[in-house]
Amino acid sequence: MQILVDARLLSRGGNSGVEEYTRGLLSELFQQGQSDTFTLFYNGLNKVALESQLPIAGRSNVRVLDLKIPNKIFDFSSRFLNRPFINRLSKADLIFSPHFNNLAWQGVPRIVTIPDLSFIHHPQFFSWRHRFWNWLQNVKRQAQLSDKIVTVSEFTKSDIVDLLGVAPEKVSVIYPGISKIFRPMTESRPGRPYILYLGTIEPRKNIALLIRAFNVLKQEPHFKDWQLIIAGRLGWLYDQVLREAKNSPFSEDIIFRGAVESQERVSLYNLARVFVYPSFFEGFGFPPLEAQAVGCPVIVSDRTSLPEVLGATALYVNPWKVMDLVDSIKRLDQDDSLRSKMITGGIENSGKFDWKNSAEQTLKLFHAR
Repeated sequence: MQILVDARLLSRGGNSGVEEYTRGLLSELFQQGQSDTFTLFYNGLNKVALESQLPIAGRSNVRVLDLKIPNKIFDFSSRFLNRPFINRLSKADLIFSPHFNNLAWQGVPRIVTIPDLSFIHHPQFFSWRHRFWNWLQNVKRQAQLSDKIVTVSEFTKSDIVDLLGVAPEKVSVIYPGISKIFRPMTESRPGRPYILYLGTIEPRKNIALLIRAFNVLKQEPHFKDWQLIIAGRLGWLYDQVLREAKNSPFSEDIIFRGAVESQERVSLYNLARVFVYPSFFEGFGFPPLEAQAVGCPVIVSDRTSLPEVLGATALYVNPWKVMDLVDSIKRLDQDDSLRSKMITGGIENSGKFDWKNSAEQTLKLFHAR
């Protein structure tokens, strides 16, 4: 089968959930789909080398299509002119879009992945540029025109059915995997314990709540030496988070690490006393699973897909209540039995999410025609 894959979202080389999903899934699809040919549509200007993100060197079943057209122009043309038909630029029996970037196509089936609909539920969490981009993509129209939809949780499937008017049988839930690099290490812990957040710094992630909880904890003698490490790139509308940190009486112990590469992430998870992810909205949520995989106990909000993904292997908090988070951090630090239970359960839970299984189910969907 000739499969055309829209790989444009990898052009910035970032570590968002959608990018992690695309790299992890495609890498395994190339390995399992030896009888298929994958054409990667990697259009645009000023993009990072695709070879640095995907194992495509030397693969006879993978090739790259680059029109060298600015993606903004391509998106507008696809959205308003319904041109060019992407499948006519490359022989394709099937089009796969790991994200709902605009495409115009005709005469072949298209499968699109929709990871979440946070932009519909919470437009206030996004900048005007992101709101415009989401409007431009017209995800409802794309969902209705696509032959099949993949999503990453039962929660998001319900959202797609309810908000986009899609029949349930058209939507397949295929859980992503996590990289095998996330595993326990034998490094000794640093002199000062720390709470870790890792992810994009944006309003939806609710990092301000974590800073407020840290302020409360630091007033107790037991936590006076603790630090809060916030790792991840600056996203959008992050000013509130920076203000919260600057205005904290313990600002010197709040450390922003910026974007971190994979191996550094492994180390940060391993050395953290607790990982906290108080997000308001998640379609799946890679960081809590990565933390679990290395044996770091996890606290997350009790919203959206997180209870589905983590089950009984994490502690849950109301993302609006500071003291919920304060109390949960104390419990995981001081209750050895609970801590051991969360660590053991977390490692077991994270093992359920495997890219080989994800790719196998995705290939079955590709060939079920």
